[in-house]
Amino acid sequence: MTPWRAVGLPLARHVCQGDRVAQALNRAPVRTRQFVSASALPDGAVYEKFIYDTGQIPTRDGLHDFFNGLTWLQFPKAKAQLNALHVAQIAQVGTAPHRGAPRDGLTLLDENGALLQAPDALWDALCRKDWAQLFGPLRALWSQASLTLFGHALMEKLVLPRAPITAHVYRVHAPGGQMDGLDGLDALDHWLAGDLCAERLACKPFAPLPVLGVPGWWPANTDPSFYADTQVFRMPLKMTLG
Repeated sequence: MTPWRAVGLPLARHVCQGDRVAQALNRAPVRTRQFVSASALPDGAVYEKFIYDTGQIPTRDGLHDFFNGLTWLQFPKAKAQLNALHVAQIAQVGTAPHRGAPRDGLTLLDENGALLQAPDALWDALCRKDWAQLFGPLRALWSQASLTLFGHALMEKLVLPRAPITAHVYRVHAPGGQMDGLDGLDALDHWLAGDLCAERLACKPFAPLPVLGVPGWWPANTDPSFYADTQVFRMPLKMTLG
């Protein structure tokens, strides 16, 4: 979370001191888009198409749009690719209430996604929802993993942390299969922008993960009883933490 804090905390202070959210985001030293008031979006205009055509991001005051703006600052290439994919889908199928599988997948990642670099054993256990293995015998492997928040709605929910908060996790494959191949958000942004495509996201290639269960993310999860909540972790767990 350190890279998020480094950019986000100074901007949040400006909001607390009276800036509108768009004003605060425009203070970022490096940005590829201009943030504007939500009122700049004309009546009847499509949000994603407006961003694509103008390079401006309509922004409401509130945590949701603050975190969306922060993601644009931290992942400019990936967010631009998501925007372009949305616009391409709109051109194909229009803006009917049923948006179709590709745009649903794009939205899931954009709103609630997290990016995971992890050994195969961790990823396989996560996909099986084998919480007992994932947070028991495999717990030590989390030291070789990296989980990065991406979805702005997910970040908004985590302002008030609760165990049921669950991310849609998208697996990151570093170049050449090297786990240390994507250090830093810039490298991750570049990789993600190149990896995203509508066809893959239409298949919902996500694994659900209650993020406060990740070792090191929440003090309470050092106690095995944390994972016994079957409303969060769907199987009763019995484990010994390593």
